[in-house]
Amino acid sequence: MATTTPSFPSPSVMEVLFSTEQIAARVKAIGDQITADYAGLTKNGQPIVLIGVLKGAAIFLADLARSIQVDNTFDFVAVSSYGRARVSSGAVKLIKDIDNPIEGKHVILVEDILDTGLTLSYLRGLMLQHKPASLKIATCLDKPERRLVPIEADYIGFQIPNQFVIGYGMDYAEVYRNVPDIRLYPEEAVGH
Repeated sequence: MATTTPSFPSPSVMEVLFSTEQIAARVKAIGDQITADYAGLTKNGQPIVLIGVLKGAAIFLADLARSIQVDNTFDFVAVSSYGRARVSSGAVKLIKDIDNPIEGKHVILVEDILDTGLTLSYLRGLMLQHKPASLKIATCLDKPERRLVPIEADYIGFQIPNQFVIGYGMDYAEVYRNVPDIRLYPEEAVGH
């Protein structure tokens, strides 16, 4: 019995929400803000530790790390909170923890999108158990309409309405992560 591969709409038919130029300018502005906020804190030789949430935040983290003008390094965590229908199950499970200790270090959790807040709330609690010197959150996109728990990011790329987006690391069923801008995924195609 042959299996069929689901077909996905071409990114070219999707509305561009944020262009590559808009993203680059906003990431640079966040990098400048982080540089200013941490300029005096990294003089002791301790770099800022950016902790990216895999997989979606990888591209944002890479661009952000290069835009921060104080010493920084990065690590990654991976969590699972979505079922097959791309709807959050509400239960967050750690799949990959950080590789290096962060006790006494300045840490910024880097996420692709802050929506319900369940994942970042869980990760914030987990990271605080490691006793960092400070812990802040940077998110490429903020979707406050979807918030289920009270959590806010310290650094926000763009605030968006409650619509599904792809590109710049964000996917639909593991497709579209390599699209260089951020686009609105067609509502009629969600769940297919």
